[in-house]
Amino acid sequence: MTFSPDTPLKIGTRGSPLALAQARETRSRLMAALDLPESAFEIMVIKTTGDLVQNRPLSEIGGKGLFTKEIEEALLGGAIDIAVHSMKDMPVVFPAGLTLDCYLPREDVRDAFISRRYRNLSELPSGSVVGTSSLRRKAQLIHRRPDLKVVEFRGNVQTRLRKLDDGVADATFLAMAGLNRLGMTEIANPVHEDDMLPAIAQGCIGIERRIDDSVVAGALALINDASSTTRLAAERALLKGLDGSCQTPIAGLAELTDGGGLTLRGEVLRPDGSECLSEQASGPADQAGELGAEMARKLRGRMGPDFF
Repeated sequence: MTFSPDTPLKIGTRGSPLALAQARETRSRLMAALDLPESAFEIMVIKTTGDLVQNRPLSEIGGKGLFTKEIEEALLGGAIDIAVHSMKDMPVVFPAGLTLDCYLPREDVRDAFISRRYRNLSELPSGSVVGTSSLRRKAQLIHRRPDLKVVEFRGNVQTRLRKLDDGVADATFLAMAGLNRLGMTEIANPVHEDDMLPAIAQGCIGIERRIDDSVVAGALALINDASSTTRLAAERALLKGLDGSCQTPIAGLAELTDGGGLTLRGEVLRPDGSECLSEQASGPADQAGELGAEMARKLRGRMGPDFF
């Protein structure tokens, strides 16, 4: 199979402005790598349960798979050829017949503090309301500032900003990567990763495919970013070892170092923010997965059975 306007490569994605920006970035990179026109690709929007159910926390309705299930069903059924995902939304286990081995160059990994009145978390007065749908951010916030009130804050970037304007909360947090991709950095106050360790794989776009589709595999290999692949191998091994989901507050960040090394930081928190356990380790970059798995074992040994 060759891709052309008559037989375009079908790119599946969620329908939010950010998801569409990520799909367009994927298309642009494939266009350049394959020397094909835009008409050789078709972006197809697929509604997911996570997008349709906005009035309940993700942890109540099934966790991360809610943003991928319908897209993966379309991929398995042949309605689309590839699926573009925010990697921080991706479970560590894939449905039979699917794989994900292509990552685009990673964007800014940091969280961003967003408020119409305050510049950073330290400026928030005691009793201020912070909106977030992330259990990780909620636990990190309460651990650092137990005097704040945290409320559920679902929706895409535009919806969350509208909630701020409506006074639902005094502040919220978004990913810098998404704001960069949307050209909305003017509203962002970046939070250093030392102050708020990001979600596993934050800032990275992953592209899922059918295992037996060799043509697509060859095309995606041309745009795969080696640095992102190595860093996510460590972070997602950590997540897998901790049995992580949207119901578990876990943070992690792998960074490449000079001389072929890698440093991994990991963090787990009780959902109520009352306790935070962290680890840091370094090793050869070609052993990234083993480094993440070993860190998960250490953290599990410290957590005990009822930590989450």
